[in-house]
Amino acid sequence: MKKNLFLVVVFLLTFQLFYSPIYSKESKVKSIDGVEISFEVKGEGNVALVFTHGWSCDKSYWSNFRDEFAKDFKVVTIDLAGHGESGLNRENYTVELFGEDVAAVANHLKLNKIILIGHSMGGAVIIEAAKRLPGKVIGLVGVDTYQSFTDDWSAEQKENFLKSFTENFVETTKGFVKSMFPLTADSNLVKKVAEDMSSAPPKAAVSAIRNVFFYDPIPTLKEINLPIISINCDMYPVAIEENKKIVKDFDVKFMKGVGHFLMLEKPDEFKELLSEAINKLSNK
Repeated sequence: MKKNLFLVVVFLLTFQLFYSPIYSKESKVKSIDGVEISFEVKGEGNVALVFTHGWSCDKSYWSNFRDEFAKDFKVVTIDLAGHGESGLNRENYTVELFGEDVAAVANHLKLNKIILIGHSMGGAVIIEAAKRLPGKVIGLVGVDTYQSFTDDWSAEQKENFLKSFTENFVETTKGFVKSMFPLTADSNLVKKVAEDMSSAPPKAAVSAIRNVFFYDPIPTLKEINLPIISINCDMYPVAIEENKKIVKDFDVKFMKGVGHFLMLEKPDEFKELLSEAINKLSNK
């Protein structure tokens, strides 16, 4: 009797492991330059949702949404190089190489119908990822990004802003993160995100933020010619009409009373807007 019970338990665990559509699997694949990229896959479906985090964050920032969307889609969350559990052996953390990280995972998983979702810096990354996945991406969803595709900062202004990250990475990052939350934000959440992001590897983080600040998305946007929907907070203006001159199929949805980390501040509202965006792009 005990032996039979043991076999039943083994069978159930094996069935769940290999056949459950919402089983979660973590793995790694090498990017184009040999850096190991950590990713997690959950769910099945004809459409794959590939989530890309922002600067000095990681794939855990999407954990509130993975299980829900995995019921209908294949959900992939990625740690970009220099972030989370991915490798640190990269000399220059460029937006283009981050795009290669995402493409490496998508190609490894043989994804053919993809919606790329990117928060903050991840918005730039998924533009480059789409370029490297021709014919496979059906749309992009930005999360508090794409405020403007054009750049009105001078090189001097950028250098002045970036200087403090090099001189005192931890304190500068904490202050930077806190400034992106509204005054009404949950103080525990603000502290948690600030502590997390300021503990990122400084070399990778400084390289990444510098490259993002000097990145021009317009040539790649014109090349990929894909629809974009962005879900943004109302703290920063979005140049909608100017953006539409570059991306004709551009739309933005606003969330009120939140800051840059809107998916953490109001996850239920964000989930609803993200679902609408995904459905719209899936049916185009």
